[in-house]
Amino acid sequence: MKAVFLCAGYGTRLYPLTKDRPKALLSIAGEPLLNHLVRKLEPIAKIDQIILVSNGRFYSAFCDWRGRVQSTKKISVVNDGTMDNEHRLGATRDLKLALDEEQVRDDILVLASDNLFDSDLTSFVSFTEAKKAQAAVGVYDVHDRVLASQYGLVETDSESRVTRFLEKPKDPPTTLASMGIYYLSKWCARLIDRYVETGLRLDAPGFYMEWLSKQTDLFVFSFQGKWFDIGDLDSYQEADAYFARKR
Repeated sequence: MKAVFLCAGYGTRLYPLTKDRPKALLSIAGEPLLNHLVRKLEPIAKIDQIILVSNGRFYSAFCDWRGRVQSTKKISVVNDGTMDNEHRLGATRDLKLALDEEQVRDDILVLASDNLFDSDLTSFVSFTEAKKAQAAVGVYDVHDRVLASQYGLVETDSESRVTRFLEKPKDPPTTLASMGIYYLSKWCARLIDRYVETGLRLDAPGFYMEWLSKQTDLFVFSFQGKWFDIGDLDSYQEADAYFARKR
């Protein structure tokens, strides 16, 4: 299994913090955000490689980070070649680029690099194995319908299968938010090529997962504990303070 970090965004809502530094390398409790995520992958023995997709502007920063971070996994950094937010490829094309560049033919675990949580990832991987799932998405119950309207949401059936995706609905029928954590079997990973050819939206992997849910059963796994979607200064400061207290 390979793990893929999607790190090619420009973090414009966090300016000026991210003017000269990628969001994924902002300090959380005294160390880069990515370090926290890498540690969550260490106990998963079947993951033998971490692939990080960067844009062109911050590629060298991620290469420097790779030389400092401690991990038992091989870490590769892929450059998508873009230099500004206006020309970004979109997360799904970045994911396809990572798989093509590294010639991945394995199952993959995909993580958005601006999400931080205190649950482990081993339970998520074990869940996919128990379900014999072709694909799964990590969700978090925000327990508030007003707050839920700010997220991509997931409706499910009694067997934990996805029945519908909703992108920031004004009147949310559910409070289950997609966390930007995805499992894709190697079969589902190969379908990304077909999805890109459809001309559908490429800016967030959730759109691919919605399309995929019509091709196969897509299961959800509910994470517990705390979850931070670090999109603006307030959420960044809240995450930093929370993990500093835990430390």
